Amino acid sequence: MVTRKEIENHILHIFQEEFEIENPENDVDLRESYGFDSIDAIELLAEIEDFLGFELTLDEKKQAMEIRTIIQIFDYVENLEKIRS
Repeated sequence: MVTRKEIENHILHIFQEEFEIENPENDVDLRESYGFDSIDAIELLAEIEDFLGFELTLDEKKQAMEIRTIIQIFDYVENLEKIRS
């Protein structure tokens, strides 16, 4: 089982490596503050699938499209991990 801290570290690493966003603020809207768009979201979901080791369902992907902040991403990935393990 993956810990919350491991999830946070991995997501922050993805943001730094893939999107060149270093230490995004926890509660700011990623779209407004960093220009994070739907293409970025699709790339992020692929990275999350790789990290978790399973493919997301269509419903899980639809849920992700409502996410706006880094904290919501942490919560989303943690919830997915708990449901699947």
